[in-house]
Amino acid sequence: MDSNAIVVGVDGSDEADRALRWAAGTAARRREPLHIVHGFAPMAGFYGAGLPVLREAYEAFVQAADDLLAAAERTAREAGGPGLTITAGKLHEAGPVALIEASRTARTVVLGCSGTGGFTGMMVGSTTVEVAAHARCPVVVVRGRDEATGPVVAGVDGSATSERALATAFEEASWRGVPLVAVHVWADADVAGPPGTVPFLVDWSEIEQDAQRLLAEQLAGWQEKYPDVVVERVVARDRPRHQLLSWSERAQLVVVGSRGRGGFRGLLLGSTSQALIHHAHCPVMIVRPEAV
Repeated sequence: MDSNAIVVGVDGSDEADRALRWAAGTAARRREPLHIVHGFAPMAGFYGAGLPVLREAYEAFVQAADDLLAAAERTAREAGGPGLTITAGKLHEAGPVALIEASRTARTVVLGCSGTGGFTGMMVGSTTVEVAAHARCPVVVVRGRDEATGPVVAGVDGSATSERALATAFEEASWRGVPLVAVHVWADADVAGPPGTVPFLVDWSEIEQDAQRLLAEQLAGWQEKYPDVVVERVVARDRPRHQLLSWSERAQLVVVGSRGRGGFRGLLLGSTSQALIHHAHCPVMIVRPEAV
């Protein structure tokens, strides 16, 4: 696999096929390589077990995986065009493990919102959640509308992970040639204090001014680095997930940190990122904290 490639996971499902097409189109426009990963983990003990029927079963699994990857390469070529560099790998590991390992050197990992391993009724497959929570690079969950229209939207909350997400969002908006909408949300619960306080004594206008100031400080350096990106600032008294889900109806990509300032220590995915990968109307990029 080329370093800094766009990696996409495939499993033969319709959602994985959508993610594959999105990843191939993105890689082609960015002139970056695409690497297709299929986590191949048949039942342990088939290979070399010494029983002809088990060897035959294993060989059937291998052939099915090879056929799946060959079909995925054809789909990627169709979506990305003749100039796209495509590689593929059949890894002898479960899907999440294979993708998390690939994320160590990838630019981005791309997944469908569910796959063949999901349970009926689940909006997001377990592989998607696990990779989004543990990957070492940004993860894009392809869901919602198929057309790539509208701005890039970034959630900003002042946390270190949010700062990384904002940097990624500026870079995404720049190469796409679209505006960036920076959304900072403050909620009553953030400032009203514990039960028994008197909320009407809070100076909401001062709180809003502080929120405006925080957003301006977060944007300052990035607007200088990306002068080509037109930025719309949104400060709202709401819940982050409500605002970002609403913006996802008109965005082509929503970018958020995996966990913001409101998350519990040790929680790998915050409530906002969880809500987006389950319910957003466009692809969602989850940016993890910098590896230590």
